[in-house]
Amino acid sequence: MPSSRSFSSLYRTLLPFKFLTLIVFSGFSMASDALFSSILPMKERAAVIDELTAKRVSTLLPKLMKQTNLDMWVLISREYNEDPVLKTMLPATWLSARRTTILVFALDKQGQVNAYAVAPYKIGNVFKSAWDKHTQPDQWQALVDLIDKYQPKRIGVNTSKHWAHADGLVVSDQKKLLAKIPAKYQQRLTSAERLAVGWLEQRINEEIPYFKQAVAIAQAIIAQGFSNEVIEPGQTTTDDLVWWLRERVRELKLQTWFHPSVSIQRADKRQFDHESSFTNVDGDNVIQPGDLLHVDFGIVYLRLHTDTQQHAYVLKAGETSPPEYLQAALHSGNQVQDALVEQFKAGRTGNEVLKMAREAAIERGLKPTIYTHPLGLHGHAAGTTIGMWDAQQGKPGDGDYPLHLNTAYSIELSNDVYLEAWQKQIRIMLEEDAFFNADGVKYLNGRQKQLHIIKAR
Repeated sequence: MPSSRSFSSLYRTLLPFKFLTLIVFSGFSMASDALFSSILPMKERAAVIDELTAKRVSTLLPKLMKQTNLDMWVLISREYNEDPVLKTMLPATWLSARRTTILVFALDKQGQVNAYAVAPYKIGNVFKSAWDKHTQPDQWQALVDLIDKYQPKRIGVNTSKHWAHADGLVVSDQKKLLAKIPAKYQQRLTSAERLAVGWLEQRINEEIPYFKQAVAIAQAIIAQGFSNEVIEPGQTTTDDLVWWLRERVRELKLQTWFHPSVSIQRADKRQFDHESSFTNVDGDNVIQPGDLLHVDFGIVYLRLHTDTQQHAYVLKAGETSPPEYLQAALHSGNQVQDALVEQFKAGRTGNEVLKMAREAAIERGLKPTIYTHPLGLHGHAAGTTIGMWDAQQGKPGDGDYPLHLNTAYSIELSNDVYLEAWQKQIRIMLEEDAFFNADGVKYLNGRQKQLHIIKAR
């Protein structure tokens, strides 16, 4: 282990975070200081990433290979053109593949998975080396020799129609593979789509405390941004806040996986535009008292991605709390969340869940738009898609994919509300990260139920 602290001790350190929601929605809290202090140093992060990868290979992969009826899984990448799945398996100190990197997973007669690297360099501690350049100069022949050793009946490769994440075998590598392996093995090649998606979407128990921590950190950054520590009404622009979020993430030695967006809805004649709310088209818009702010923000920590949307209100002079009609609007978004997660059931497709959730929400007098996606080793991850903002009747392909237990989702949706006080329709856009298992859907660190408050100065 590259760290003096063991993986198990780090895991125990995080257990208290399982029971704590450290963010208060009235602004940045002192508890967040302790949360930021819990972010691991880079060396310890590398140790955790490698331990989690080893655990996933030894416990999750055998089950998935049996379920998908694959005896062998071959992943091929070249430097800077990495297969999205292969990149999730590299050691933490590898930021890309090197030269041509080939990973092979072989299911043995005992039902265990043996992991090999047919590569010019040693790849961490998970993979056994399967190529000695001195005795066999041809890398591809070394791959053939390994295949001969196991005589697999079905060999999975990463090709996929519906998921870019599972379509990582590029044309030139596919051609070389077909040119190098014997004809009998060519006939045994098949898409590893279901295996690749299963690997990416399913979480093991040891990952959950870290996922909770990542979500709590993201929420704490939002709470700090949506406070008078950062925003001075009448001076600060939405673009100022966007770049503060980027800088804050860097200060904490973390990463964003997309550029944040901040938008404003206010009592004017401008009608809401969904696309512009996520594209920062009003970057120079000065934040004013009476504004309803929205943020879309996500970070990466220990290879786990978060995705959060929340709202804040800027108090007017003399106000001590947001208007009741805005609090009620936020709660209507919570009602859409409830209507959606109530429909989660293993085996249901995303399109089925979407239809049932929309019907339930509309019956409650709501005006929902649902666009929920899987979350994990990618932000817009592989797995069950439950609607898109411009596809409310369902999405072919990944929308037809069934829900599986032990998977995470960004519960992303909105509700349209007409405000008499503003004489216009606004949109409450919420996104909170949740985990789905046998106990149902649980938010990884709670969800926003009250508006963040920014005081007028």
